Amino acid sequence: MKNSVNLLSIIVCVIGFNAFGQKNHPDPVQDIERVLRNVADNIVNNSTFKIINKETGKTFENSQKLPVTAGYAAESPYNEWKYWNGVSNIAFITLGNQLDDNEYIKYAKRNVAFAFDHDPYFQKLYDSGIRKTGMDQKFRMSLLDDVGAMGASVLAVHKLAPQERYRKYLDNAADYIMNKEKRLEDGTFCRTVPFEMTVWGDDLYMSVPFLARMGALTGEQKYFDEATKQVLLFNKHLWNPQTNLFLHCWYDDIKQNGVAHWGRCNGWIIMAQVELLSQLPVNYPKREELIQLLTRQIVGLSRYQDGSGLWHQLIDLENTYLETSATAIFTYAIAKAINEGWLDSRYAYIAAQGWEGVSSKILADGQVEGICMGTGINTSTYYYANRPTLLNDIHGLGATLLAGSEVMKLYQKGIKFNW
Repeated sequence: MKNSVNLLSIIVCVIGFNAFGQKNHPDPVQDIERVLRNVADNIVNNSTFKIINKETGKTFENSQKLPVTAGYAAESPYNEWKYWNGVSNIAFITLGNQLDDNEYIKYAKRNVAFAFDHDPYFQKLYDSGIRKTGMDQKFRMSLLDDVGAMGASVLAVHKLAPQERYRKYLDNAADYIMNKEKRLEDGTFCRTVPFEMTVWGDDLYMSVPFLARMGALTGEQKYFDEATKQVLLFNKHLWNPQTNLFLHCWYDDIKQNGVAHWGRCNGWIIMAQVELLSQLPVNYPKREELIQLLTRQIVGLSRYQDGSGLWHQLIDLENTYLETSATAIFTYAIAKAINEGWLDSRYAYIAAQGWEGVSSKILADGQVEGICMGTGINTSTYYYANRPTLLNDIHGLGATLLAGSEVMKLYQKGIKFNW
């Protein structure tokens, strides 16, 4: 009787497991496309490509005759010159190519053009000391946040639709990153705020994808060399061999790491490596070393994935909330690494489960839940653990589109998953 009960339990478990897989994956490609279109269309429908007078609410498509006074700004946050929109622009191009839908590619082109179309006006506002226009960072160019991610998206658009005004900006941005950005003595990119000479993991993404794409555009190896150098240096300063994760920061003045294995920071680091490998020449001398570092990070992350497919806000602390943007970035990077042949396909299950987690946070109208808001560095894990999650926070939308696009490719390639 006891053996019969055990056998029955096993049969029920197997049937339930198979039913779960069949229920959730009747046509994964079609399902992913539906979800991605919901997310992308929600962004498109809320991108106005207009300037607003915040006091009167009146909007304008032409900025030539607007007064140079405070209160005027880009109306939609999706059209602002902010690094998260750089991620989204590249994601729209990726999605458009994946779905063979040129409308999404047109959106990225239009979004980049919007900033340049209104350059003269927003430059006047900036020169007059007027801030909070949504375009300040385009002219400030004093942090990697200002140039790297948006610059990478300008490069992506410039490749499709070359323009002299884009190239002029790209040359200026490259000069800033290569020659003017703050560095430690060993050459590592760093910030001087809020503490002197601090390395932020985020800055690997805010620099490397731009440098890699600039290398591809110009054919100059110096850009590939600088990007590779930064990957190696960030691994040196931020990798924690005890946890096999990256810490958020390094305080060079006191020679100590920060406290947190923050999810999205680890995400920016892995995405930077994937973007670099995507642009590097196949015979680049340190290519295999970069692939090994990427694989090391992926294996490390795999140890912490929750059963839901999501990763925690602080990756190694299960008492912190499950966070969407980091999960989306990890999912994208792992799926792309497999699709490009850098990573063995046996890791596809991690990416597939990651997408399960991300898609569970996407509402029917395309808005995404569980995205941690903008986050600085801090010496307390409490700070990270209690960062609010805002509905449809832009920090995670581009990553969501990228994740779904790459997981869709996994299924289309016919890679088998042991559901």
